[in-house]
Amino acid sequence: MSTDAAPVPSDFIRDIVAADLAAGKVQHVVTRFPPEPNGYLHIGHAKSICLNFGIAREFGGVCNLRMDDTNPAKEDVEYVDSIIADVKWLIGGWADRVLRFKRVGDTSGRAVPVPATDAHRAPLQPDEIEPFYASDYFQQLHDYAVVLIKSGKAYVCDLDAEQTDLYRGSPTEIGRHSPFRERSIEENLDLFARMKAGEFPDGARTLRAKIDMAHPNVWLRDPVLYRIRHTSHHHTGDAWCIYPMYDFAHGLSDSTEGVTHSICTLEFEVHRPLYDWLLDNLPVPQPQPRQFEFARLNLTYTVMSKRKLLQLVNDGLVSGWDDPRMPTISGIRRRGVTPGALRNFAYHIGVTKYNGLTDVAVLEHAIRGDLNSRALRRLAVLRPLKVVITNFPEGETEQLDATNNPEDASAGTRKIPFTRELFIERDDFMETPPPKYFRLKPDGEVRLKYAFIIKCEHVTKDDAGNVIELRCTADFDSRSGGPNAARKVKGTIHWVSAAHAIDTEVRLYDRLFTVPEPDAAGDFKKHINPHSLEAITAKLEPSLAAANADERYQFERLGYFALDADSKPGAPIFNRTITLKDTWNRRTDF
Repeated sequence: MSTDAAPVPSDFIRDIVAADLAAGKVQHVVTRFPPEPNGYLHIGHAKSICLNFGIAREFGGVCNLRMDDTNPAKEDVEYVDSIIADVKWLIGGWADRVLRFKRVGDTSGRAVPVPATDAHRAPLQPDEIEPFYASDYFQQLHDYAVVLIKSGKAYVCDLDAEQTDLYRGSPTEIGRHSPFRERSIEENLDLFARMKAGEFPDGARTLRAKIDMAHPNVWLRDPVLYRIRHTSHHHTGDAWCIYPMYDFAHGLSDSTEGVTHSICTLEFEVHRPLYDWLLDNLPVPQPQPRQFEFARLNLTYTVMSKRKLLQLVNDGLVSGWDDPRMPTISGIRRRGVTPGALRNFAYHIGVTKYNGLTDVAVLEHAIRGDLNSRALRRLAVLRPLKVVITNFPEGETEQLDATNNPEDASAGTRKIPFTRELFIERDDFMETPPPKYFRLKPDGEVRLKYAFIIKCEHVTKDDAGNVIELRCTADFDSRSGGPNAARKVKGTIHWVSAAHAIDTEVRLYDRLFTVPEPDAAGDFKKHINPHSLEAITAKLEPSLAAANADERYQFERLGYFALDADSKPGAPIFNRTITLKDTWNRRTDF
């Protein structure tokens, strides 16, 4: 079921937004999604995207995509581009209604609040738009810092980072005043101007707010507002060598853009008093934005720390940020998951104030439910075993009808070729089967999907004793509409015509880690699943030669698959998105 058809979710943040609108506290809802462009977005960000853009959509508002680009040492245009692509992919058809970009070259949103108008919701061409950037507001942020200095509420400090932390104290020990705290306003203005002019090296000085070194909340103990970084910025170049801290830029950027509800994850709850202090002590537009916090997504069998994801990439343990085993949105997309499945997952898990751990099986259930309704059914054999139908004429081909999707009658049918020589799945034959084995065995019968019942008459082996071919006979009267159509056998297996099958690379992806909480189990890299990727050459029905990257396919009895970006004309590559059933509770191969 698509998100558009799903019930509108209810949670404490949506209740707050509804109450604010009803009370007239806000006239038009403006939210924002402000990732730092220092890595690729992951599924945890997907929850925040769905919440922020979902609220904008449900309450007739807009959501700004803003790059929190205040630390040039870690940020890059590559990450900016990937974030834009991921957000637009995930919110899909919502984009024209709720995603607010600015036009290239337009400065209307850079230093003053931007009213939410129909013009901002109008669809733009990709080369006409760009996201908002915190760096767009560097001049205004600098000017706000000067206001704080002039009012005696900020000072230039010469303590280095280690000394600053030491002077700050701890949750159980009050902090100490910096020896530079009582500099005059004139001296602070002069030093801050010289910081901006590039006179001092990195780390030599900072600008700090003057609040309360004995405050119970350590974030209010004279927090650092600006630091010196002689580093070129991906968006502003070399225009600046001082950069605002996140806590300084965050609330002021929200205010500049007219954000009404600033929705963050719980780790920012202790930062909220500083968010409010800055807005209360500066001449910002009214009404002020308000910050609200919710629990971030924690998922089993996954790590979501950008630092650890970067280790996986840099150590060559995955092929890149978009490796289909990664929890990044780009990796999930490449694996074949649809945006609708991710949105439904985000709605299903809800929004709470309490941290918890979500079982990855919940995500997998959402993916299976989505793909079951949309995926086209196709026949594929991953590990082929040859079968000869001895009573079918050599050189002949019969075209059989096959259903494209039993969940969707409008998907229709297709023709699949049947010939004397076929391939079946090697696992669908056992020479000495256990009890209640209902697939093919010597003198046993199974039904071939969309075809006939066959009986195994002879088994051929190589010199090493490996089964290499089965010779079978078919009951042609057992086909649909035939005189023996009602004859029942307990097993049905899939197959492809040997003469028509296409050899195709298939990548079988699985969970990247073998333990539910790799972060809590020592070195997380020691728990990488050795079977998380297996690349094989499979036999596929011929229609898959024309597979479409926008389609999703169920290889019957095997799982859901999608065309990979590495595919070339005449050389498709398929990724397994997910198996048909969850088999992890029975895994014993680690």
